[in-house]
Amino acid sequence: MKNISVAHSPDADDIFMYYAIKFGWVNLNGFKFENFALDIETLNEKAIENKFDISAISFGLYPFIVDEYALLKTAVSFGYGYGPKLIKKKEKTLKRNFRVALSGKYTTNALIFKLRYPEARIKYYNFLDIEKAVINGEVDAGVLIHESILDFDNSLEVEAEIFDIWIDFIKDDLPLPLGGMAIRRSIPILRAIDLENTLIKAVEVANKNQNLLSKMLIQRNLIRVDNEKLEKYLNMYANKDSIILNDKQLNAIDKLFEIGFNRGFYENLIKSKDVLIPSEYKKERFS
Repeated sequence: MKNISVAHSPDADDIFMYYAIKFGWVNLNGFKFENFALDIETLNEKAIENKFDISAISFGLYPFIVDEYALLKTAVSFGYGYGPKLIKKKEKTLKRNFRVALSGKYTTNALIFKLRYPEARIKYYNFLDIEKAVINGEVDAGVLIHESILDFDNSLEVEAEIFDIWIDFIKDDLPLPLGGMAIRRSIPILRAIDLENTLIKAVEVANKNQNLLSKMLIQRNLIRVDNEKLEKYLNMYANKDSIILNDKQLNAIDKLFEIGFNRGFYENLIKSKDVLIPSEYKKERFS
């Protein structure tokens, strides 16, 4: 067996999309997967270090690792009219240089936040600690991600939706590209194609068996939300549009890279289709 390290976040959509593999529902075609669950900013940092064979990443990170990783076409999360939320205490007015808690330097929401609030004083927290930091007054506001957007303390209110800021910048009707998967370029191309197909199948199987898989995840205490919130969250971030990238999603990723390049965050302008695994290679090779 070929050992493959796969890193993903511990939030519900990543767990859901991976665990069809963990539960043995997918033929691994001779691979042995070892999975690691880490918060998104740690995943981004480990990707910069070229730590894992396959890793979940923020799309906002990808231009920094383009030389070492290719993008996979599956296990993607986009916001369609929703996404991370900038929250603050009710009745609080934010100054231009307000203190804010973000979940990481390389996250997509951090990139978009910095475009809208260039004078804000940023402090980085584990995403699970951001709500508490705002309540305790350590910061004036914070950007909630993952399941935290579904329910937060009554003393808090939404100052801005990251999705709305995104739309204001792009002036187009495109989803908000949040997270995807990347694979080491050092992996031989035929093996990389097989790995991608295995992951595509895992996400497809997970979606076809959502009720059963969700029940198993809850019974095993593998997620942080109840059944009602899990269903809502999966419908948002782990759905049929997560199985394989479509043209609208690719256009959204390109727009994110373009904005980042034009604002000086990235050195080079990247096109998403140029950095995907060329899945057609296997068919052409053996035709």
